[in-house]
Amino acid sequence: MKIDYRKCGDYFIPNLVISNNTNNLKLGKYGKMRLHYLKTQKKAEYTILLMEDKLSEHLQEIDETATARYNLLMKQFAEQENITEKLKATNQLEWVSKMNSIKNKVEEIIFNELIYV
Repeated sequence: MKIDYRKCGDYFIPNLVISNNTNNLKLGKYGKMRLHYLKTQKKAEYTILLMEDKLSEHLQEIDETATARYNLLMKQFAEQENITEKLKATNQLEWVSKMNSIKNKVEEIIFNELIYV
C-alpha cells in the first residue's frame, strides 16, 4: 500500500482520508444504539473501527444479528409461556401484558450480549 504525502512547511504529512459511511447507512434500532454506545462509552474501540474502515460493517452486523435474535427469542418465549392467538382474541390486556414482559426480557438479553459489550 502506497501513502501519498504533502509538504507542509518543513514536514511531510500523509494524505489520510477516512471514508465516513455511517451517514449513508440504513441502521435499525440496535445498530443506532451500538453506534451511540461506541461513541460515548468505548471511544477507543470506535476510533479503531473508524480508522480501519470497519465501523459500518460492524454496525450493520450488530443490527442484523440483534434483530434476528430478537425475533427468535420473542417466538421462543411466547411458545414457552403459552401465549397464543387464542389468548389475544379472548383477553387482550393479558396478552399485551405478557408480550411486553417478554419484550423487556428479550431486549435486556440483546443489550447485555450484543449492544453494551
